[in-house]
Amino acid sequence: MTVHQTNVASVPLIPRKILFDNPKQTAVKVSPDGSFLAYLAPSDQNVLNVWVYPRGSELKRIMTRDTQRGIRFFQWSEDSRSILYLQDKDGDENFHLWAVDITEEGSPSIDLTPFENVKVEGLMSSPKRPNELLIGMNQRDSSCFDVHRIFLDSREICFDTENPGDVVSWTLDESTMTILGATATHPEDGSTILRIRDSPEVPWRELKYFPYGEEGDIVDFSADHEHVYLRSSLEADKTQLVLAKRSNGAIVQTLAFSHQANVGRVLLHPDDKRLQAVSFTFARKEWNFFDESMKEDFLFIEQKFGDVDLDFTSRDHADSIWVLSVIRDSRSVQYIMFDRRSRTITPLFHERPELDEYILSKMESIIVSARDGMQLQCYLTRPVYGTAPFPLVLFVHGGPWARDYWGFNPMSQWFSNRGYACLQVNYRGSAGFGKSYLNAGDKQWGIGNMQNDLTDAVKWAIENNITVWNQVAIYGGSYGGYATLAGLVFTPELYCCGVDIVGPSNLKTLIDSVPDYWKPMKKELLLRIGPVDTDEEFNRKISPLFHVENIKAPLLIGQGANDPRVKQRESDQIVKAMLERNIPVEYVLYPDEGHGFARPPNRLDFLGRAEIFLSKYIGGRCEPYEKVAESTACLPIQEGLLK
Repeated sequence: MTVHQTNVASVPLIPRKILFDNPKQTAVKVSPDGSFLAYLAPSDQNVLNVWVYPRGSELKRIMTRDTQRGIRFFQWSEDSRSILYLQDKDGDENFHLWAVDITEEGSPSIDLTPFENVKVEGLMSSPKRPNELLIGMNQRDSSCFDVHRIFLDSREICFDTENPGDVVSWTLDESTMTILGATATHPEDGSTILRIRDSPEVPWRELKYFPYGEEGDIVDFSADHEHVYLRSSLEADKTQLVLAKRSNGAIVQTLAFSHQANVGRVLLHPDDKRLQAVSFTFARKEWNFFDESMKEDFLFIEQKFGDVDLDFTSRDHADSIWVLSVIRDSRSVQYIMFDRRSRTITPLFHERPELDEYILSKMESIIVSARDGMQLQCYLTRPVYGTAPFPLVLFVHGGPWARDYWGFNPMSQWFSNRGYACLQVNYRGSAGFGKSYLNAGDKQWGIGNMQNDLTDAVKWAIENNITVWNQVAIYGGSYGGYATLAGLVFTPELYCCGVDIVGPSNLKTLIDSVPDYWKPMKKELLLRIGPVDTDEEFNRKISPLFHVENIKAPLLIGQGANDPRVKQRESDQIVKAMLERNIPVEYVLYPDEGHGFARPPNRLDFLGRAEIFLSKYIGGRCEPYEKVAESTACLPIQEGLLK
């Protein structure tokens, strides 16, 4: 790869605040009637809120008044009169549903689900009944989500569909505004069952069965009331988009598939439900079009922007106004609006326009061969100054049943700007690459092939002169935090230091303390991880807590006190075990955070500490650290807060 800059003085440090503070604007959505645009942007208190303005106007109004965590998800009501959004408290993930009327100046936000220790998920709506909304809520039973119907004008909530205990998602029939599909997980064998009913008055019946290890779900119902769109891996390694009979689940047509990746997004016409487009992502996002006019418009837009990935952010009901995200690797995400009638492209904004003043790095897609021949799809981001070998940060994604993507990534840009190469590995067990790749991660945590893939990727980087043995750090959150701990205890010679954010240290205590609403999925978790709940020897073998004596490299841990998935105990117990053995560790706790750091002051505080930490141990550049005034960071070791 050509080195764009060789003089470090010509590549200024990008301030952490520009990379990691709230974006200037983000997440644009057009209203169903096409009249308004809504987006997220900071308030004058630098808290993300929803703003709205008429399409074609600059009269932007802030509609919500969150003052603490910021809003991260919102959607329009079907009548284009209200903004609906979810908010939790201090990261506990017990999301409430809120609504605000955009037609009245100064209209207050209303909590539509004001219940303690209750979580809302899965907002479903239909233009056929714009005053109604269906939501999942675990009010009756904390372990599962029943469907409730909300009437937006009166705020009345009515019980709609009871969860028998195993349903993990529901499918709405928009034509009748009723729940006619369900995806369930069998608690004994981890299989997936797709169920269907013809109306709320008749019993459910099984539509399709997916044994454990297969992947399948309901996408939507067809407009003819005779068929259903499914994703299915039953006849292939990668999921395919198929059309099945609604009566008996028989597959009548395979609509779309790829030999490299699972079916991604499926776009159906908002009105008549005909198939328009399907996305697939191996290294880059690709679209397969079934609507010729949509394809022509998409290609018209694509040729205006060059080497980018395009994604649909929202569309109006008439499918005449599109909002798309323009994804590049070396510039923040841009949003554009496209009017299909006039074929005009209106640039809206970039999420982080201040980055235009800085030199950013390109992201390379590479393939690494693991020791057993498994081909690992990875991304490499190198500094734009200096010459190889560079210090390396192995940045491990969470999940683990998720994946890394190509495009602008503030973390990889931060690492590369400081002088580190950043390597992101879609290790086996990552999602999106087919069932064989996903299932190859089963029971491979810690000392198995999931961790070996990370080790092999580092060795590949060393063999290819990207880095050297004594300048490699491992960094990650959630499963990436676990992989950091596992890397330090199982391959202590490989890493100079590690940064773990909300990573589990003892997999048995992790499983024993999962939220109640994870119980329907618990069997699948154990089949993926292994029997850590019943096999003490197996758990001790792969849980970093029981191998802390192997840690030789410095470790920094960050934790949210209210994390419902990876409880504070996971960090506390490994810190205590290290201190008992006189092994140094740095530990930062945030009392108002959950699974990650949502509040910018806390995020900036931790990343400032991490930057000093990395610079100290693998030698990159750093911006001076100053404790962020509004951060709630505390130091449990020094302050006696270990539980």
